[in-house]
Amino acid sequence: MVIFIILGAVILLALIFTVVISVMLSRMVAWPHRISLPDEIKYEKEKGMWKNFDSISKEEYVLDSFDGYELHMIYVPAVEKSDKYVIISHGYSGCRLGSVKYLHIFRDLGFNAIMYDDRGHGENKRVACTMGFKESRDLMTVISHVYERFGENITLGLHGESMGSALSNNALQYSPRIRFIVSDCGYNDLGKLFAYLVKKNMHLPKIFAKTASVANRVFYGYYFHQVSPIKYIGENEIPICFFHGEDDDFIPCEHAKEMHEANKGYSELHLVPGAGHAMCVITDEKAYAQNVKAFLEKIGILNA
Repeated sequence: MVIFIILGAVILLALIFTVVISVMLSRMVAWPHRISLPDEIKYEKEKGMWKNFDSISKEEYVLDSFDGYELHMIYVPAVEKSDKYVIISHGYSGCRLGSVKYLHIFRDLGFNAIMYDDRGHGENKRVACTMGFKESRDLMTVISHVYERFGENITLGLHGESMGSALSNNALQYSPRIRFIVSDCGYNDLGKLFAYLVKKNMHLPKIFAKTASVANRVFYGYYFHQVSPIKYIGENEIPICFFHGEDDDFIPCEHAKEMHEANKGYSELHLVPGAGHAMCVITDEKAYAQNVKAFLEKIGILNA
């Protein structure tokens, strides 16, 4: 009898431990430490990426997303009048000003640019981050807004970094009206990535990634595996240019390799030696810019 009582107590404690850890992991994903705009500006300047952004003409405004959630936006017109536009999505915990390092590359190529704060980030209202689940629909709202504001005959593409890359690729499920994607260090499946991080960084069995996913569904409305860009790559015909740092120890470069291999349409993969997570452009800005330019020439967006 005593043995059964002890066994029952052990099982109960194990269940309680699993539930507590799972909820904590889910909350950790949903509520990142947000990087403030001043801190992002400081980082961009320290890395030499801010350049002349302060003197560039720009417009800041707020856009209502599909569910009424307000997104803080910046529109930066091209140096000369242009019908080419790019929407730049930042990464987890960042803000719209973290996209400045990519803005200059596209602006040099004659693009107008739209940068915005992801849901729950930057100056947006504090809400749970869903890692691309709702953010992909936010991006679709931004895409529709750009066409409504600037006309139906523009050339529009996307650039995303990390989570911004994942939400851009995840939006392929909605058949976005875009001409290209530049996908930098994104994950191809959130469930797969989280299982990797749970084991690598937290030294927990991968099963906790699955139990955390269940907790996430209870509290935030989606399972981790529902954010899986690679599911939509197989039928995609929009050209994609993948970048990934070979030394990325947060999102392994296998995520980009697998998407590149699975993509139905044209894609190219640039692995950057010595680059950590979200560091490809900082590691070699000149090569990054040259590769973006060559990619856009190859798919007919720019004249060679």
